[in-house]
Amino acid sequence: MATLGPDPRPHSQLASTSIQSNISGNNVPTNRGLERALEEGANSGFFNLSARKLKEFPGTASNFDLSDTVEADLSRNRLAEVPSEVCHLVALESLNLYHNCIKTIPDTIINLQSLTSLNLSRNQLCALPACLCGLPLRVLNASNNKLVCIPEAIGQLRSLMELDVSCNEITALPRHIGRLKALRELNVRRNLLCVLPEDLAELPLVKLDFSCNKVSTIPVSYRKMAQLQNLQLENNPLQSPPAQICMKGKVHIFKYLSIEACRSDKMPDSLYLPVMERLSLSRPNKKQDTDSGVGSDNGDKRLSATEPSDEDSLSLNVPMSHITEEEGLSKDDSSEHISTLTEGTHIAMINQLKEAVELLQDPNRWALLRFCYNAVFLRTHKSLESVDPQFTMRRKMEQLREELELMEQLRESIESRLKVALPEDLGSSLMDGVVLCHLANHIRPRSVASIHVPSSAVPKLSMAKCRRNVENFLDACRKMGVPEDKLCLPHHILEEKGMIKVSMTVQALVDETSTKQALFT
Repeated sequence: MATLGPDPRPHSQLASTSIQSNISGNNVPTNRGLERALEEGANSGFFNLSARKLKEFPGTASNFDLSDTVEADLSRNRLAEVPSEVCHLVALESLNLYHNCIKTIPDTIINLQSLTSLNLSRNQLCALPACLCGLPLRVLNASNNKLVCIPEAIGQLRSLMELDVSCNEITALPRHIGRLKALRELNVRRNLLCVLPEDLAELPLVKLDFSCNKVSTIPVSYRKMAQLQNLQLENNPLQSPPAQICMKGKVHIFKYLSIEACRSDKMPDSLYLPVMERLSLSRPNKKQDTDSGVGSDNGDKRLSATEPSDEDSLSLNVPMSHITEEEGLSKDDSSEHISTLTEGTHIAMINQLKEAVELLQDPNRWALLRFCYNAVFLRTHKSLESVDPQFTMRRKMEQLREELELMEQLRESIESRLKVALPEDLGSSLMDGVVLCHLANHIRPRSVASIHVPSSAVPKLSMAKCRRNVENFLDACRKMGVPEDKLCLPHHILEEKGMIKVSMTVQALVDETSTKQALFT
């Protein structure tokens, strides 16, 4: 009897004690790690709560001041919605909600008026709310969801540069997607698209991916995408261009689209046909009517047999009937007016075109040709009387050549000092100010005390950080003695709209420091 009483009690107490110790042992490290992450976020402005199996925003976050948080990473959790606490972090610039279980986005997300990067990929979203289009987003990733459409209000995202809605169930792109004038990358891979909107041709796209859809025709207007570098279209039932053309790459695709445009419009595609062939066609072998033979049988054969030679080739010839504005001429004197202009204008045009062809040997020939087209032949619907008589092709060519030389000097100045190779698009590589700040520090160490640089988690800086870098660079230039009249403005760098001014600023910085070093030595 003495041994029956004590046995159950120690056993139950031991079991309960072991269970409590196991529970507390499992929870304590997790809570401590969570609090440590929140404390670091309160101090640095970036909190990382990734891969913590969170089903809701931690309640202990109220013990920390997160109001100044700039970046938040809540990826790889089990969140069913965007936490309301996150929607009150008004200073937030980057939000990563990758790989959760989010089904809805609250309207309170409109409070995040500093948000420039939003990652909603690998969730369970069926639609994007219209309020999302009221944010100043530059990067939006909504891939691998269950989206069936994109809101029409997407056109309000005027600053959007990257849009990724791949791996969804989207059947059509919205009408207003052509209003995204800053869009550089569009990924609609693995959806249910049957038609591509023609408005995409007006966007400055560098990368376009519509592979794994149901697209059968590429609009002929896409041949005008002069900045497009990466085109992905595999796994589509394409008929125009045919599959054998698409397999050869972008150059052949654009050639095909150019020829199709010529056939449909019954006029030469003056942007993409080769220069030398068009020059030979522009020399009249016999007397021409006012339509320059475009509507005749010979004209049809000539256009159908002409093929572009390069994706960037530009034609420097247009029909004379388009140069003369027919509405401005009366029926009585139109034939006499055109007959007097035909011979002299042809000679003048051919002389100018010969000068342009001579300049084709220049390494920057395609930029020169684009300038020719924009400067002269976009005036095709104006009367000849409105053309500036002082205009000369050579003068404009020389001006463009000088600007291109300044850009090359800027590239050489940076690459020779920092020992780096800058990409072909010089403006975009300088836009975040990182390279310029490093250049200033190379010339005078510690002239820029702090530089915001991209990381593997956030490969692109927010606009606010880019502006700080640029302003720090300009302040360093002032301290090193660069005159105010030679300093560029921040928007010249941030918006890539004044690269000539940026080149002058960098050259002035180099010259100023070189002069001072020479005086000291």
